[in-house]
Amino acid sequence: MKKFLFLLSFVFVASSCVSKKEYAALQVNHEKTKEQLLAVKDNLTKCLIEKEKYKSNASTLETKVTELKADKKRTLEYVDNLTVLTQGANANIKETLIQLSKKDAYINRIRAAATKKDSLNLVVAFHLKKELKEGIDDEDIEINVEKTVVFISISDKLLFKPGSYAITDKAYKVLEKVATVIKGQKNMDVMIEGHTDSSPIKTECIQDNWDLSTKRATSITRILQYKFGVAPQRLIAAGRSQYIPLVANDTPANKAKNRRTKIIILPRLKQFFELLEQKVE
Repeated sequence: MKKFLFLLSFVFVASSCVSKKEYAALQVNHEKTKEQLLAVKDNLTKCLIEKEKYKSNASTLETKVTELKADKKRTLEYVDNLTVLTQGANANIKETLIQLSKKDAYINRIRAAATKKDSLNLVVAFHLKKELKEGIDDEDIEINVEKTVVFISISDKLLFKPGSYAITDKAYKVLEKVATVIKGQKNMDVMIEGHTDSSPIKTECIQDNWDLSTKRATSITRILQYKFGVAPQRLIAAGRSQYIPLVANDTPANKAKNRRTKIIILPRLKQFFELLEQKVE
């Protein structure tokens, strides 16, 4: 009996020990399972968050796709319009090139005319210098080509008596040589331009410097016409008084420089305007 109870007690104790170990093992597995469950829940939460992000991105992408489609449509419409405009522009460009070609031809004619005129001016100046140096080499005579004209500037002490518009004997010799050159250029006009200094003048025959400069220009004009045969329709008489001085009227020497008569040989304006009005072909 005692042996039986001992064996029963041994079996009970042994069975009790095994159950505790299994329980401990189960407890460990339970903790691991809980940790795994928490990890799974955490991953699930992350996945849900990523899903929401993907949904948002997908919505954004859809919006962008819609915008791109709209841009593509607008671009196609723009290209269609541009094609129409380009066709019209090509026609306009061709017409513009044709007009430019015509303008170039016109400009070339103007340049050729200007070159011819410049060459003619140099020839006129050359002949004037040649004529006036043959027997007359005077510092009171200046010949220049200025822009589009040839001019001779002659000191009034060579042409006129002081304070008068009466021609001196020496002036006839100068004017005869000038007339020879002028008559050789029948397509050019001649302006005689009188200039005075600033000293006032008032006589029985002369009212002021305007009057003196004009009367001196008229005297030269009459000599060229009546004595030396220059066609009157080519002649222009002009008085400039004291208002276009070469130098300041502050010394007797400077005043002498300002008292002068200019004989200007220039192209006819009518011919120039006729050239400009020619139709471009």
